[in-house]
Amino acid sequence: MRPGARSGYLLIILAATLWGSLGVASRGILAAGVSPLELSMWRAGIAGALFAMQAWRGGHVRVERRDRGAVAAFAVAGVSLFYLAYLLAVRDGGAALAAILLYTAPAWVALASALWLHEPLTRRTMLALALTLTGVALVALGGSAGAGLRAGPSGILWGLASGLAYASYYLFGRRYFTRYEPATLFMYALPLGALLLLPAVHFAPKSASTWGWILFVAVVPTWVALQVYGAGLRRLEATRAVTVATLEPVVAAALAYAVWGEALAPLAWAGAALVLTGVLVTTAGASPSR
Repeated sequence: MRPGARSGYLLIILAATLWGSLGVASRGILAAGVSPLELSMWRAGIAGALFAMQAWRGGHVRVERRDRGAVAAFAVAGVSLFYLAYLLAVRDGGAALAAILLYTAPAWVALASALWLHEPLTRRTMLALALTLTGVALVALGGSAGAGLRAGPSGILWGLASGLAYASYYLFGRRYFTRYEPATLFMYALPLGALLLLPAVHFAPKSASTWGWILFVAVVPTWVALQVYGAGLRRLEATRAVTVATLEPVVAAALAYAVWGEALAPLAWAGAALVLTGVLVTTAGASPSR
């Protein structure tokens, strides 16, 4: 094990745990009357302000003119659509289901790379797609074995949409996360994504406790988790980091069961295992950031 690798594993595990807390915390906020649209806007706006302060402090605020259109497109797909679809999946299907379907993203990337980037559709890619699609079908058929989970069409579709939107992190990251500091990109993409959602937001009355949980969602599983994940990547190979990060849906499922009583049926758990196996097949050097 190379120097620092052990701490790298621990940091990636911590990041996955922080990401895993997102669905449970978000479900509580939604239960308090805040809409997925409003929560998505607050999450993006607050985290964007934190990234802006970080980028200004580090002196990394410039994005080249030729890259600004790509950043704007990422704000639409990777912020507005991704944040909203994920929270709608949490609302309609539960935190565990949302986290599992989020990890269909590598399969979407493999398919998009074959269709639009003309990368070869290898046996490895075909196997990953088959595993993922079979896993999603089993999750949909398996449904719930406990209270608080509704694995209906809406939750499945929003979960798949969040996975598709999350795929933009892989595709965008291949070119731009190596060219710029992540804080530089997020200081523009997150506020823009929030502004795109703002016109449709209807603000709900919120207690101090609800505001506290909104801040938690924006800071801990969004801004802090990315810092921890980045620190882990500096100590660990990207492929191993992405593989360890697949602990996220496991953490999310455990927290959802402990806090909300969510539970997947055995058939759905088998489907979840296939989805995560598909991730392991496709993660060969990709390292998305959120």
